[in-house]
Amino acid sequence: MTSLISYQCEEGIAILTLSRADKRNALSLALWQELEAHLDAIDKAGDSVGVIVLRSTGPVFCAGNDLTERGMKFPRPFYQSSIITRLANMPQPVIVSVQGGCYTGGLELALAGDIILAAESARFADTHGKFSMVPMWGMSQRLPRRVGNFKAREISFTGLPVSGREAERIGLANKCVPDEQLEAETMAMARAIITQSQHSVRAYKELYTAQADLTLGAGLAHEVFNTKGVGADLAERVAKGFKSR
Repeated sequence: MTSLISYQCEEGIAILTLSRADKRNALSLALWQELEAHLDAIDKAGDSVGVIVLRSTGPVFCAGNDLTERGMKFPRPFYQSSIITRLANMPQPVIVSVQGGCYTGGLELALAGDIILAAESARFADTHGKFSMVPMWGMSQRLPRRVGNFKAREISFTGLPVSGREAERIGLANKCVPDEQLEAETMAMARAIITQSQHSVRAYKELYTAQADLTLGAGLAHEVFNTKGVGADLAERVAKGFKSR
């Protein structure tokens, strides 16, 4: 049976690749099941995985939910949304690398990333309204947290696509690069994260996640009273730092 998501881990970088290009990487039940299994594997790998990259094959990142499976029974209630939330809450940073169409459910999947890198060919759109649907996988919560409430309303009310360059401008994507540079840029960013202390990076992810729902005062207190302290590799990194000066 052909895998719908390939998984490989290189030097601490776990790479998940949607490989259903013939169906524009539409999100089928089988694909969700594979994604959940790969997240299980990453959890079991523990500290040996320092960053997760989510990407896809073919000209389209993800066309969204596989509508041919509407009415199909899933393993548990809110199955898809629980997997997207799990991806967003992985302790490792998640980089999502997007080329071509990234529509509706595909956009909700991408929004689980900490960092979104877009190719110039990328097109982001929320087309729930086109099909008389409403979001259940996080669109109404994660999109405005990235682009602001009223920009999110524009995107969702109109269903109009946002280009890779425009996504960069409004903060939906962290960076937009020519298509031929997307893979190199994605891996360069992943390697940059790997060079940092995992203790620091994971602690930062927890802090940034918590602050989204806190006032400034509460956030400052949270940072102080919930500190993870220094990492076990502090002395080693300080020594290396001085040698490199």
